[in-house]
Amino acid sequence: MSMTTETTLDLDIKQRLLEECLRQQTDFVDNARRAMEEAQTSANESQSAIEDKFESFREACQIQRDMFAKQLDEAQAKLSILKRIVRNKVNEEVALGSIVRTDAQNYFISVSLGEIVIDGEKFYAISAASPVFQVMAGKTKGETFLFRDKKITILDIC
Repeated sequence: MSMTTETTLDLDIKQRLLEECLRQQTDFVDNARRAMEEAQTSANESQSAIEDKFESFREACQIQRDMFAKQLDEAQAKLSILKRIVRNKVNEEVALGSIVRTDAQNYFISVSLGEIVIDGEKFYAISAASPVFQVMAGKTKGETFLFRDKKITILDIC
């Protein structure tokens, strides 16, 4: 089975979308890790200060550190989902890793990162947990689905 020029272009776009998602998600991981470490450092530094006066400050730092740790875990989980996407796989149906072009908008089924523009074309990086994915999952080119009372047609899938 030979690949058409259109399929090759779509795979190029998929690769570029995936690279951008990986870049953004890696930034989220790095920022969450840095924030968590800074909160931990603040909490540790306050321990050498006068105990009673700084106890509530240390507790606040710990709460903040725990919040950043949770964000870090979530960011790492999303990064691991992105790393499971096969760059050169052509999808026949809507699934993780698919580019889905519809008569409403274009989607990249990956993780929830919002709008990404490639060569002037908008794509919305959405997760498999998103409501719009739930109604289009498993569908193929030419099929329709209903989302927010709007009938949407799948024009192409890669």
